[in-house]
Amino acid sequence: MNAIETDNLTRTFNGLPAVDGLAFTVSEGEVFGLLGPNGAGKTTTIRMLTGQLRPTAGKASVVGCDVVSEREHLKPQIGVVFEFQNLYERMTGRENLAFSARLYGAEDQRVDEILEQVDLGKRANDLVQHYSNGMKQRLLIARALLHRPRLLFLDEPTKGLDPTVAHQIHKLVVDLADQGGTVFLTTHYMEEADQLCQRVAFLNEGHIVALDTPQRLKVTYGQRHLKATLDDGECLTLSLDDSNDGRRLGELAAAGRIVTLHSAEATLEEVFIKLTGKELTE
Repeated sequence: MNAIETDNLTRTFNGLPAVDGLAFTVSEGEVFGLLGPNGAGKTTTIRMLTGQLRPTAGKASVVGCDVVSEREHLKPQIGVVFEFQNLYERMTGRENLAFSARLYGAEDQRVDEILEQVDLGKRANDLVQHYSNGMKQRLLIARALLHRPRLLFLDEPTKGLDPTVAHQIHKLVVDLADQGGTVFLTTHYMEEADQLCQRVAFLNEGHIVALDTPQRLKVTYGQRHLKATLDDGECLTLSLDDSNDGRRLGELAAAGRIVTLHSAEATLEEVFIKLTGKELTE
């Protein structure tokens, strides 16, 4: 069964398309990435899939629920973490979760359980206003997981976080996937998506321009390279698809000048730039 199915999903604002004709599926248990620069339509897509924004055209089904006609049935089955933090700063971490647990009808012991899961147990009684950005992000994820949703939406979950904290968020996603959870992730960090996602879709100006596994996208659209270090310390990048580079590689090898030689595949960001002609910016 698919966790998400969309058909011609479209949303316009003042007659201009923000999301235009999306058609894709997400399997249960999959970590799926929707990738693109700011303004590409990622957040608008999540808002439609979570029933917060009505599509202008097309349709979508999430965990078997129509996102328009079955919104109330959908809400208890999904968790959502949007890009902007909306916590009660003058309450403790535990109080934030206890309040949400009452709204969700989650059991009391679930609060402490989920605090430990996101490694906030020792800071549970501290006011949220004293939390770092990374701690707040983990608390947001904890809140979204309180009611054990079937599908978790994460909208730019590591934006603005330092690499150490981002790694903590990545571990949470991996752990959820290992437990059979489905995760829908939006990001413009291509390296993050490459590490976490089974499949990714490139979104550009509201359109999906490519959808596949990260590895197949890199093989299909990227160039194959070798990185060579020479005996004089010079570092070269040589294309396996360029006959001139191939001849030069042979000459260097015959002369015994190559000290180290490594393969270097394309990055997702390079593939995105090749397909769209645009660089990713924050």
